[in-house]
Amino acid sequence: MSYRTPVAEMAFTLRHVAGLDAGIASGLYGDLTAEDAEAILHEAGRVADSVIAPLNTIGDRHGTPLKDGAITTPPGWREAYRTWTEGGWNGLSADPDHGGQGLPLLLNAACNEMWNAGSLSFGLCPLLTAGGIEALAQHGSAELKDRYLGKLVSGEWTATMNLTEPQAGSDLSLLRSRAEPAGDGSYRITGSKIYITYGEHDLTDNIIHLVLARLKDAPAGTRGISLFLVPKVLPDGTRNDLRCSGIEHKLGIHGSPTCSMAFGDNGGAVGWLIGEENRGLACMFTMMNSARLNVGLQGVGISERAYQQALAYARDRRQGRGPGATEASPIVAHADVQRMLLTMKAYTAASRAICYLTAQGLDAAHGPEGKAGHDRASLLTPVAKAFATDIANEVTSLGVQIHGGMGFVEETGAAQHMRDARILAIYEGTNGIQAIDLVTRKLPLNGGATVQAQIAGMRRVAEALVKEAAPAFGTMAARLRAGIESLDRATSFQMKALASNRPDDALAGATPYLRLFGLAQGGACLAQAALASNAALKAGETDPTLNARIALARFFAENLLTAASGLEESIIDGGAFTQDAALALAS
Repeated sequence: MSYRTPVAEMAFTLRHVAGLDAGIASGLYGDLTAEDAEAILHEAGRVADSVIAPLNTIGDRHGTPLKDGAITTPPGWREAYRTWTEGGWNGLSADPDHGGQGLPLLLNAACNEMWNAGSLSFGLCPLLTAGGIEALAQHGSAELKDRYLGKLVSGEWTATMNLTEPQAGSDLSLLRSRAEPAGDGSYRITGSKIYITYGEHDLTDNIIHLVLARLKDAPAGTRGISLFLVPKVLPDGTRNDLRCSGIEHKLGIHGSPTCSMAFGDNGGAVGWLIGEENRGLACMFTMMNSARLNVGLQGVGISERAYQQALAYARDRRQGRGPGATEASPIVAHADVQRMLLTMKAYTAASRAICYLTAQGLDAAHGPEGKAGHDRASLLTPVAKAFATDIANEVTSLGVQIHGGMGFVEETGAAQHMRDARILAIYEGTNGIQAIDLVTRKLPLNGGATVQAQIAGMRRVAEALVKEAAPAFGTMAARLRAGIESLDRATSFQMKALASNRPDDALAGATPYLRLFGLAQGGACLAQAALASNAALKAGETDPTLNARIALARFFAENLLTAASGLEESIIDGGAFTQDAALALAS
């Protein structure tokens, strides 16, 4: 089943939920108009639908074979990448000084969703390049920027992120890769890395590796890590002393090469320092934070594709008889299938809105809001990454369920979505780490003022629902208010636990807290879309999608947001398990 980009839904979310219209009106987005934005989305959708999406199954079946140190990408990959870069999509939000188009991150976020809905494996390559561009632009020397940024922005070259080693996954303090000054301003890098996405490929003739390594006599732990730019091909055209030593055989994302990399077999790979010595982790986090939002958008994209496929199958597959039917009905007529499909659609719409809100905060950080926008984006980033990717695992699983036995075989493609989605909750910081980050680092921002401002914004949406009191809203207002109050009480509990030096109490409930945050924020976003849709209907518009958005927001509030109270209870009262965990796990 082919994917069709939901351009109208994405544009509506950008404009009426994520603040594109408000940003245009305030001058935040320069001379961009809503019409310009929609034209860009339509063209991006055309590329995603016709160029990238047809490669998804091909990539899954072909894989990325490694022979003599070289990787061959799946058939059609190189041509698609060339078409994509020639369209200027790689530099959509990059600085015009380096060849980018300088468009909002908010608009780029929507496009990133499209590329990854088309093919998650394809979308991974530019995802890492985008992070590399950001890290180099913020922390690189003028010489490195002049040499590399333009070609990265154009997509002529790609970038990677080299963090993980066999003994060092989430705990980067265990890194062993080494860097030695060469006396000419460069360094010699030795060591090995694993799980390097697109560490080797045939899409471009150069790959720019960003590598974490330790200098001699560097401080122990993460304080002694530096970041280096290590190109596959050196400025003089010779091959650097690095190679792909193997590829992983994975559950999913088969079209994306996941490489083991060896640096310095013959004395050391040539690299250049990015930022300051022993401050590499701060530079790399610039790249990782960009990647975390984009991984959340990967979750949105694959959820959308799985939903579209499940809906098409449910409309076609006949089994059983619906109410009043005299012959077998399409399974979409059955209440339980409707519930599953609505769950898929509502979760996807909610996670999309949260990711777009995060991108808007990053845009706002460069405008009059400044730090407030930055802090809002910082608060929402772990939610965007973890909520959207947890949702992707649930949505793609529901997609298999709707297909029944046909979902469990590879023929329909539903299984591929589920296999591909599974990694999203793991890479770029596991979702457990995102929850810890949210609770221990993001809730305390500005003494808690940032999270309280976000909750206040949710309350304003709930109050608007009460004031409007449209019959089609059902009990949406009451459910949203209850969810927000559960979030508020859980937030107070977490803040008090941290202030009272009871970190285990906070950490025990970190994952359910992030889920609760996502549900409340997602419910507020869908309610905001419902309010905008209701206003359009009152103004005389007749687009049927307006009523559909209201119905979807009501479904979310009355069927999914109801989990908020249980999550609150587990956060506040469920932490005792940490005291008995060893006993309970012993048998």
